[in-house]
Amino acid sequence: MSEKISIAIDAMGGDNSPNKTIEGVKLFIDKNSKNNDFIINLFGREKDIKNELTKYKIDSKFINIINADNVVSDNETPLTAIKNSKNTSMWKCINYQINGNANISLSAGNTGVLLVISRMILKMMDKVSKPALAGLWPNQVGTNVVLDLGANIECTDENLVDFAELGSALYKSLFPNDIPKVSLLNIGSEEIKGTELLKNTSKKLKKISNDDNFIFNGYIEGNDIMSGQSNVIVTDGFTGNIALKTAEGTAKFINKNLKEALTKNLFTKISLLFSYFSLKKFKSRLDPRKYNGAIFLGLNGPVVKSHGGTDSLGFFYSIDLSYKIVKGKLMRRIKDNLNHLQNE
Repeated sequence: MSEKISIAIDAMGGDNSPNKTIEGVKLFIDKNSKNNDFIINLFGREKDIKNELTKYKIDSKFINIINADNVVSDNETPLTAIKNSKNTSMWKCINYQINGNANISLSAGNTGVLLVISRMILKMMDKVSKPALAGLWPNQVGTNVVLDLGANIECTDENLVDFAELGSALYKSLFPNDIPKVSLLNIGSEEIKGTELLKNTSKKLKKISNDDNFIFNGYIEGNDIMSGQSNVIVTDGFTGNIALKTAEGTAKFINKNLKEALTKNLFTKISLLFSYFSLKKFKSRLDPRKYNGAIFLGLNGPVVKSHGGTDSLGFFYSIDLSYKIVKGKLMRRIKDNLNHLQNE
């Protein structure tokens, strides 16, 4: 494979595609073209993709198009996808990666189908029994990695330990100058709190905690997830998905009610003028598009899932995330972490 970072993108997945995906590609190339260290492989209907590339005047030297006439629909089930998706843009995108032509894959398409296809084609890494879906959340001092966000409803203590190793490797690939600080999501911070599953996991994480791998910070409650005291939050997929949806709903609630309160009457509109820049900064901090992109971990290659309803800016952030993951040598870091675990 070329020394350049090769990103495979399902150009047809999600709402308003390929328009939003290609516009997101344009934003990414505008930001990173000076590096000249990447190639974007676009999978989908060639004619539609070329029309969008022309529309946004994208330099063809960064682009490789692979035609795929079919698209995985939002209503497709994982079971039917196994039978019907081999000629789709999503399938060809992932398959391109396993053949050694891409370092990472990205799609805004059907989440369940993407997970099934990714696991079928890329297969699980040795010693990892379940893949995890990891996401990025803002915290008071930077960014959290939170996993699992819904790939596994039920987990064992071995699964949760794996997630800690996978999540800390992801964190190090994105923030190589920081030490991952891992916490288990629990109903209390005291050691006596929680299920036997969490208590057993805690004992194992304490044993393997060290400066070279990650520091285990013990339990963390839901109200402290964004405090910054820990930056890798580990939980099962059932709890993690509820936490994710709760956080998303809370952010929408705050933004909606703040906007209504500040535009309610003439007085509040005038006061808005004096706090405009502070409020703009506040809104930017909570903009979910900046954290768009959940990462499937534990497979023989990373796969990024963009939110299907995001816009071109959100899709740009998921491309940028994919680029940073590869530059940060995620797969090597995961293997190093797993070797450390196996040697215990």
